[in-house]
Amino acid sequence: MTQAPARPTAGRRQHDREIVALAVPAFGALVAEPLFVMADSAIVGHLGTAQLAGLGVASALLTTAVSVFVFLAYATTAAVSRRVGAGDLQAAIRQGMDGIWLALLLGAAVITVVLPTAPVLVDLFGSSHTAAPYATTYLRISALGIPAMLVVLAATGVLRGLQDTRTPLYVAVAGFIANAALNAGLVYGAGLGIAGSAWGTVIAQWGMAAVYLTVVIRGARRHAASLRPDAAGIRASAQAGVPLLVRTLSLRAILMIATAVAARLGDADIAAHQIILSLWSLLAFALDAIAIAGQAIIGRYLGADDPQGAREACRRMVQWGMAVGVVLGFLVLTSRPLFLPLFTSDAVVKDAALPALLMVALSQPICGVVFVLDGVLMGAGDGPYLAGAMLVTLVVFTPVALLVPILGGGLTALWAAMTLMMTVRLLTLWLRSRSGRWVVTGATR
Repeated sequence: MTQAPARPTAGRRQHDREIVALAVPAFGALVAEPLFVMADSAIVGHLGTAQLAGLGVASALLTTAVSVFVFLAYATTAAVSRRVGAGDLQAAIRQGMDGIWLALLLGAAVITVVLPTAPVLVDLFGSSHTAAPYATTYLRISALGIPAMLVVLAATGVLRGLQDTRTPLYVAVAGFIANAALNAGLVYGAGLGIAGSAWGTVIAQWGMAAVYLTVVIRGARRHAASLRPDAAGIRASAQAGVPLLVRTLSLRAILMIATAVAARLGDADIAAHQIILSLWSLLAFALDAIAIAGQAIIGRYLGADDPQGAREACRRMVQWGMAVGVVLGFLVLTSRPLFLPLFTSDAVVKDAALPALLMVALSQPICGVVFVLDGVLMGAGDGPYLAGAMLVTLVVFTPVALLVPILGGGLTALWAAMTLMMTVRLLTLWLRSRSGRWVVTGATR
């Protein structure tokens, strides 16, 4: 009788160990990604304002293009982790190879579009006449690294599915160091200017892709998995990714609408919005790390035909998400006066940002649960529901956000609309998690 409560305690400890082991390295890898752009900006910034402006436009285009295909990581993680749970490592790696082949095909398609249309794309982003040539140069060269970036996404999904988030961390850190060194050497040492920065990034990205491919190929040989492209497998990977693509595009639309509304509020408000959005993105990395752990763990439990384990892991991760959200919210709340001077000395911008940051702080517990449940449903392969839920969220958010300039309230009202958006996501994801319809066991969904 005295030992009866030990089981749930032991179960929680096991889940905690798994979550920490996967989430902490995943967080490190996520943080390393934006450092690529920061390193490029720091190096190119010394070339001149026009060069830095050109880099800003080209980087925005590249980031948008690559982030659209983030489903390569998400869908691959879910599919591979299920097969790991089922004990079929050969099929798991074979599934991962299908995702990598899909990444190469999509990368080749993006290159064929970007290379001839680079000047038009730069123009659409409103680049100035002085910055446009630099933006076009950087975009055209960097486009050659897009297949490598997509391979990195897919291969990262493979390793996450295999319950390995440490290797992506090591590769990301090594890639950042190589990127910074190559950029400095090619921009200044070789005198290539902004083109040198682009080539440095391309070389670093292909180097990262080569490391990932080496790791996956070794695993394939160890478990006698075929490396050849399989049309049916690639098609299945693409079909699994379509709903997640819809989800990602809907989320990107929400962020673009928010930025467009902020721009209509005035220069001080858009400046404050960019500061807050950068902080919001940084906080999202911490929460997304738990979501990544959720993808890998839930897929493994469902593949092992253990629905009870999947539910218990989901509950524990929700508790983690809420707890981390409360901590992050408290940190934002208490550090607001210290955080803003790092980005601006303009009192008007600070006045606009300060109350809006309060909304960000209050929303963090909601964000914590949303990110976790998003990861859980991704790990379960519940992409169609996630796509539908995000479309509903977009439909609710859009008219509310567009009313902000009309009804007043400024940036604080806009971030209240963003909090509403996260609340709608919480409601749709919570209802799905409560229904249990996501709990579909087996090596495939």
